[in-house]
Amino acid sequence: WPTRDRVGWPTRDRVGWPTRVGAGVACARGDTTVSDLAWVAEPTLRRPILLVALTGLFDAGGVATAALGHLEGWLNATPVATIDPDRYYNFTSLRPTVRLDDDDRRQILWPTNELVAAHIDIGNHDLVLLRGDEPHLRWRTYTALVLEAATTLGCELVVTLGATPGAVPHTRRPRVVGSSTTAGLVRRLGLSSPTYEGPTGLIGVLLDALDDIGLASVSLRVPVPHYALRAGHPQAMQALLLHVEHVTGAPTGHADLDCEIAAERHRLDAYVADDDKIRRYVETLESRYDAELAMSVPSGDELAAELERFLQERDD
Repeated sequence: WPTRDRVGWPTRDRVGWPTRVGAGVACARGDTTVSDLAWVAEPTLRRPILLVALTGLFDAGGVATAALGHLEGWLNATPVATIDPDRYYNFTSLRPTVRLDDDDRRQILWPTNELVAAHIDIGNHDLVLLRGDEPHLRWRTYTALVLEAATTLGCELVVTLGATPGAVPHTRRPRVVGSSTTAGLVRRLGLSSPTYEGPTGLIGVLLDALDDIGLASVSLRVPVPHYALRAGHPQAMQALLLHVEHVTGAPTGHADLDCEIAAERHRLDAYVADDDKIRRYVETLESRYDAELAMSVPSGDELAAELERFLQERDD
């Protein structure tokens, strides 16, 4: 791993590796040092919380990124920084797209990783959102840029959103599972400590790095019915947003998804009813779901109040 110090994470002194240049992680290119993190605004934020969702291993059906996209639009969040995609993607695997603007001029749309921010009138925290495509290359460098953005903006907590295929019925509200590598949060909020072993994504690398620098983090994951892995499963999106609301104390507009959920439920009910084998399988999932005591994030006011006390104590 790159070396770490109290100022920057990570550090490398070889050309082409991340180095600390002033307050930024940058890369030496020829005779010029250029930062891949470009700031477009300098917002004054109130005890911000960073929310992160990336496509990839832990974004089944695109649920996590779709949920954060819904929140971004609902809050009318505004850009504060972007990460240059050029060094982090294999463009033969994730190709840019071409479109024509209103004047019929061609535009190239590159994969984007944009940080946006929103001032929240309710509660104690403003929100910063990072939604984008999981990079193919230089994960440690990319992670360093995210850490730089979080610390520069003064974020007190990072919440990652994820979705995984699960043997769960579409007829029940998905149980969101919360975990944390921050020992104090595990005890105070009744979260689990991560037990997963195996291949990981950029989110896993980010959570490890946050633990290294002592920035508190929470991971929220929602199961998506594996027989219903269509993009943006709205019921799973709503479950994630509801728990984001519990954790941050900020409104998320999750109720706006009710009509989409009703339409999706009608479609899936018809699909299941047409096949006796699938119908019996879903009934089995329902029985198992109702009998299990799954670990989920504590709900509502109790969780928000306990998290707030935890963050206040860290400040003290």
